[in-house]
Amino acid sequence: MMVCTLMEVTATSRHYVDRLFDPDPQNVLQGVIDMKNAVIGNNRQKANLIVLGAVPRLLYLLQQSSSSLELRTECAVVLGSLAMGTENNIKSLVDCHIIPALLQGLLCSDLIFIEACLRCLRTVFISPVTPVQLLYTDPTVIPHLMSLLSRSQHTQEYITQIFAHCCKTPEHQTVLFNHGAIQNIAPLLISPSFKVRMQALKCFSVLAYENAQVSMTLVNVLVDGEQLSQVFVRMMQRDKPIEMQLTAAKCLTYMCRAGAIRTDDNCIVLKTLPCLVRMCSKERLLEERVEGAETLAYLMEPDIELQRIASVTDHLVSMLADYFKYPSSVSAITDIKRLDHDLKHAHELRQAAFKLYASLGSNDEDIRKKITETENMMDRIVSGLSESSIKVRLAAVRCLHSLSRSVQQLRTSFHDHAVWKPLMKLLQNAPDEVLVMASSTLCNLLLEFSPSKEPILESGVIELLCSLTQSDSPALRVNGIWALMNMAFQADQKVKVEIVRALGTEQLFRLLSDPDTNVLMKTLGLLRNLLSTRPHIDQVMSSHGKQIMQAVTLILEGEHSIEVKEQTLCILANIADGNTAKELIMTNDDMLQKIKYYMGHSNVKLQLAATFCISNLIWNEEDGSQERQDKLRDMGFVDILHKLTQASDPNLCDRAKTAMQQYLA
Repeated sequence: MMVCTLMEVTATSRHYVDRLFDPDPQNVLQGVIDMKNAVIGNNRQKANLIVLGAVPRLLYLLQQSSSSLELRTECAVVLGSLAMGTENNIKSLVDCHIIPALLQGLLCSDLIFIEACLRCLRTVFISPVTPVQLLYTDPTVIPHLMSLLSRSQHTQEYITQIFAHCCKTPEHQTVLFNHGAIQNIAPLLISPSFKVRMQALKCFSVLAYENAQVSMTLVNVLVDGEQLSQVFVRMMQRDKPIEMQLTAAKCLTYMCRAGAIRTDDNCIVLKTLPCLVRMCSKERLLEERVEGAETLAYLMEPDIELQRIASVTDHLVSMLADYFKYPSSVSAITDIKRLDHDLKHAHELRQAAFKLYASLGSNDEDIRKKITETENMMDRIVSGLSESSIKVRLAAVRCLHSLSRSVQQLRTSFHDHAVWKPLMKLLQNAPDEVLVMASSTLCNLLLEFSPSKEPILESGVIELLCSLTQSDSPALRVNGIWALMNMAFQADQKVKVEIVRALGTEQLFRLLSDPDTNVLMKTLGLLRNLLSTRPHIDQVMSSHGKQIMQAVTLILEGEHSIEVKEQTLCILANIADGNTAKELIMTNDDMLQKIKYYMGHSNVKLQLAATFCISNLIWNEEDGSQERQDKLRDMGFVDILHKLTQASDPNLCDRAKTAMQQYLA
């Protein structure tokens, strides 16, 4: 809105407002009609009238039962025109309580007045500055709007457009669903009006998104005797307008992701997927290419078969490479306004391409290879990691994470392009969403076969990862500890000592009582990797043995899953393999009783791990083995081993026999 003081406001604008207060109703009506003609396409005039207080007066006239229907209708039309101006205009209208006034107007029986109110409401609600919640404040509004759908094509168009724009949350979906949105809107898909069909279609796309209840209902809906999914398929035909094809494809995508349509259904494989791939081609407008790619990424995200089909459809992988070259210097865009718009939004194309590459490459090794071999792909990801747009950075790191699942890529392209450097930079200060993805990727780069592991270690990453383990976000705690676990795997003593020092024993034990099972499992994994190879086991246990034994006791006594207890018993088996460390178990009768208990447990995994502990304690070739064997025989362990040699599980049977042989040697 132009900044205008009252001094600048023209005399004509004041004249228009003054006429709204004329005692003669006929003059007021003429004044409103003249105002309507004056504001069409004139944003300055609209702003002037708002500043001069025209809105409260127009709303007053609109709500007066003494006003003629014609006057009330003209007021709604002028308000609708003012709403067509800038976002500031809309804010002013909303602040003057235009929404409750117009909703009240819908109770009138006159159709022309109702349509004028709805048209204005539609303009107000589709603005990003209007709080959509205002549609749901009064519980009688949604059912009333549903009842108005049958009045005319205009009411159908405006109401479905309002619903499509104001359905933003699962709660909104539920309210609309419970008030019969599906039955009321489905017949509109075959309306003679394109605008009505289009808005009805948009309603279904927002209702079905991530909503199993809606999606399952839609599958069974018939429109004029035809299944709804088939109506959507017809709307994706190439001769239909692009907006319609794309929205119908979104409806089927959301129904598929919500589990209402199988991923191998023909309407997905032969219709929806090819339609979305078509949307990615150069011929399409920027926003169509963005929406097409993002919807396709979402459709095939969990399904390896769809990923494989898409990767060989219409050269999709190389077609996406064009998303990074847009608009090019030889661009065919002759419309300057369009070019200006596309330059401002080109980053959205890059974001969409990264998302689609991430989805395509999330499972299949050959597709990942195809992606990394696409021209300059790794360079593009690397530059994407430092783009100014947070959404592009997030999409680029998602793409990198997807490719980092490949051993081959970790050994080749990731190493060649020193991807770890920009990744580390990204981890310094980023929002949680980016941090989660970046730290997940880092976990993969720290696997023992990754050539990036060494340079990352030298870059001082340990402190950073330790700080992640203190995050409020469980996902970040998991990734921090997971990366440390990978780093400690087969690491030399120096690295292990540094991890324990940086993490601190207090934090390590805090993580061992973390409420999140994933954090606990990864922490146990870290501990297990720290306690591998005898010198390391003895060194860690000599400095932290008491606390580690305490933590092991707590977990074995606690209410934990089989997986957690198995991992804990494996740690105990590692301790039992130490030279001096094993004494911490042998001098702890309570711990030996626990091992005995788990050897007789109903779960084979726990029996195996506990038997492994005993096996390590009684191993013959080690100092003091005779005394340990005697003590354990006196405690009844030989009897248990003897029983386990008859076990039905072959692994357990073999493990028990191996342990028994130590007594016979």
